[in-house]
Amino acid sequence: MESLRGYLDFAVETAYQAGRLTLGYFQREVRPEFKDDGSPVTIADRQAEELIRQRIAQKYPQHAIVGEEYGTQGSEGASHRWFIDPIDGTKAFLCGVPLYGVLLALEIEGEAQVGVAYFPALDEMVAAAFGEGCWWNGRRAHVSAVSDLHQAVVSCTDVGTFERYGKGEAWERIQRATYYRAGWGDAYGYSLVATGRVDLMLDPVMSVWDSAPLLPILREAGGYFGDWQGNETIYAFEGMATTRALLPQVLALIRGEEARD
Repeated sequence: MESLRGYLDFAVETAYQAGRLTLGYFQREVRPEFKDDGSPVTIADRQAEELIRQRIAQKYPQHAIVGEEYGTQGSEGASHRWFIDPIDGTKAFLCGVPLYGVLLALEIEGEAQVGVAYFPALDEMVAAAFGEGCWWNGRRAHVSAVSDLHQAVVSCTDVGTFERYGKGEAWERIQRATYYRAGWGDAYGYSLVATGRVDLMLDPVMSVWDSAPLLPILREAGGYFGDWQGNETIYAFEGMATTRALLPQVLALIRGEEARD
């Protein structure tokens, strides 16, 4: 396996620069446009992605790029692909809530191996690469030691999406079985799991650029990121992060089985 340290350092610096750019628009009167799916996009999203794309093209011209705002660039058969979400949590950004993030990931030979989530308004950086550990503002990050679902803190992005995407009953079971339910959503919720501050995070719908950084981050933090069936993947268009100890209990609840004490 090739060394990932250089890629990780590049991703951290690139996400940081893009994040600082977004702060110039944060808590200002920024007018969004709306895409066909109803999701908002702003000048900050576009400029941040442009900055990231320029840096990747200069440093790694043979690499492909997949971004939320400007689509795919480069060869479909490229061994290295970067995934960009310039502002994850644009709704939070527009509301002036400081939980939005800049997401950047590198997939090598079909596997997301480097992931960075930077939250500019909080100045929090969570970054990982296979074999390099997960780091939170320069210190090692690890999932929590909670092993009983009844003591677990669970979070999500939008409670209204579970019913809409056919996961309403599973979400109800999870709510009944857990200790505390909080709405710290989007990528920040997953970073909370990776840093041991939340024990379970779920979303019934996610895009690949949302998911790509989270798999290496959670794996290197000792946890799980993947689909609702227990498969580590960024291509399920849904997401779940939790600890390895809690994962069997969560999967049982999703299947409709009772959580065990």
